[in-house]
Amino acid sequence: MAKNESNILYRRLLRSYFSSVISISLVLFLAGMVGVLVVNARSVSNYFKENITVTAILNVEADEADASGLADELEKTGYIKGVRIVTKEEGVEEMKEILGEDFMDVFEVNPIPVSMELQVAADHVLTDSLAVIEEALRGYPAVDDVVYQQSLVELLNANLERIGLVAGIFVLLLLFISVVLINNTVRLNVYAKRFTIHTMRLVGATKGFITRPFVGQAFFQGLISGAIADVFILCALYLIRNEFYQLFTLFDAMLLGLVMVAVVLLGMIICMVSTSAGVRSLISLNRNELYY
Repeated sequence: MAKNESNILYRRLLRSYFSSVISISLVLFLAGMVGVLVVNARSVSNYFKENITVTAILNVEADEADASGLADELEKTGYIKGVRIVTKEEGVEEMKEILGEDFMDVFEVNPIPVSMELQVAADHVLTDSLAVIEEALRGYPAVDDVVYQQSLVELLNANLERIGLVAGIFVLLLLFISVVLINNTVRLNVYAKRFTIHTMRLVGATKGFITRPFVGQAFFQGLISGAIADVFILCALYLIRNEFYQLFTLFDAMLLGLVMVAVVLLGMIICMVSTSAGVRSLISLNRNELYY
């Protein structure tokens, strides 16, 4: 009979421990995924900014050699990250897609000039910076016109600022919720063992002696929870890689590793601190207070 009761108690404790680990792991997983987005926010922001193209249309007399020489010169400026030369033939093909196959019938010679699609460095994708770049481009004799979507640049920068603000608030809120949820979960586990703590105190055990085994268990609980959360994060990143490969390429592997290490450390620290605080608060309770 005593053996059956011991087995039942053991299974209950095991289920309680397992459910706590899973609960903490899910909270750490959410915090970790937000961390992945936060540490890679600049890369994602730069990706969207550098997809805005500035088109430099050259004079009709300019040829591909002129465009190539100008491209080499622009790439040395520091604010141009990449240049794609659009030849007259490619320009004709693009116009055919817009106006139809027979639009060239009214022209005796090809009227489409050579142009260059410029990828501006992300730090310079600002309204004022682009205005300076436009003025500089117009200063080249071969450049006839400069075209870019100014309204799109303004809208993108404004939205990125709003997203950054909202994301910052969300991160702080999620971090607070994570700490509270993990703290409550750990304290509930400690509270379930309050009679054991009271018995240890009655036989003369010191606070440190009572606290150490609980903190040791919390250390491994946080370690296991963090490791499980990291496995969940890796699974989520695998799905992102399969479904959104271009977005996945923006993630920095070193930063991802740091986030995963931080998730494990966060789990261990919160579990250990919450357990220590919970045990010390229960040690001070008298016998009557244990039932409330």
